[in-house]
Amino acid sequence: MRTSVLKAKISNAQIAELLAREAGKSEGILARAYKKAARSAFLWPEHACDLLSNGRSLTELKGIGPFMAKRLRDWLDRPPVKITPPFLRRDFLTLADAKACLTEHPGWAARLRGDLQMHTHWSDGSGTILEMAAAAAERGYEYIAITDHSKGLKIAGGIDETELAKQGAEIDVLNKANRAARKTLTVLRSIEMNLNPRGEGDMEPKSLRRLDLVLGSFHSSLRATDDQTARYRAALNNPHIQILGHPRGRIYNYRIGLKADWSRVFAEAAQLNKAVEIDCYPDRQDLNLALLKIARNEGVRVSLGTDAHHSWQFGFIELGLAAALKAKIPADRIINFLCLSELRKWVSKLDEP
Repeated sequence: MRTSVLKAKISNAQIAELLAREAGKSEGILARAYKKAARSAFLWPEHACDLLSNGRSLTELKGIGPFMAKRLRDWLDRPPVKITPPFLRRDFLTLADAKACLTEHPGWAARLRGDLQMHTHWSDGSGTILEMAAAAAERGYEYIAITDHSKGLKIAGGIDETELAKQGAEIDVLNKANRAARKTLTVLRSIEMNLNPRGEGDMEPKSLRRLDLVLGSFHSSLRATDDQTARYRAALNNPHIQILGHPRGRIYNYRIGLKADWSRVFAEAAQLNKAVEIDCYPDRQDLNLALLKIARNEGVRVSLGTDAHHSWQFGFIELGLAAALKAKIPADRIINFLCLSELRKWVSKLDEP
């Protein structure tokens, strides 16, 4: 075993950055392989340097074959002097770091009652509602929110008012069966409603009245470079939403997201008693750690959603839990730490005139 490997404490996030740089310098299949490996690095459950120090093969890591393993070995043996990501790839947690953080604070994850953003085959997800519910029950959740996309997001198979009602009926049947079987999981009738830049939703308000929860998210005009504070304040004042989903709209190595006076945005949300989301999907992690610290100072509520498109992605919740913990968000401000009755009470108060 090389002593240089033992001394090198290059992190998975730094490896992801080095892989992303190689992708930018490569072409064709090789560029795609580097890019895929960079994204995979955020989901490695262990640090690559620890695997190597323990005499294990780097090919155990997802997305790493013999060629990539050699590149990683070179970096681990001789780490570059400076590995600073550009803003497009900055402030993303790795699963290995998240797990280490949560291991140090075991009581934190134990507070989690459920997941408040996910997609099924009703829109662009690959799992059924039943499959998502079964996986959630295995995790001991008290509730999950099915938040398929709304009709304005056609590229993601968004559902219209009629389909939303049919989905609601399916959820009602499942919840009735769960109660009869004395299962504790409740599936919430929800939606991720598409918002235009004016903060307006794309669904008829009457179709939303039977829902338990509504997320509102921006999916267009996300590359604007001017201040978007007015857009966010308008969205938060939309009376039909309770949670502002993936607010910044960033995506790893693809889109940096929108600019705003975040203190004003979060202060507005706090005044309205609405929540802002940590989208735990690895490529999003939005709100990111820097913005979460501002959110903490403004006293806003925070919601956690994996944005899962299949049940195996429920594990992404650890990224959001760790981010909230690192940002020192008080436990009483995290929506997912509320029991179901408290969650319903919060929503009902928002619905009061």
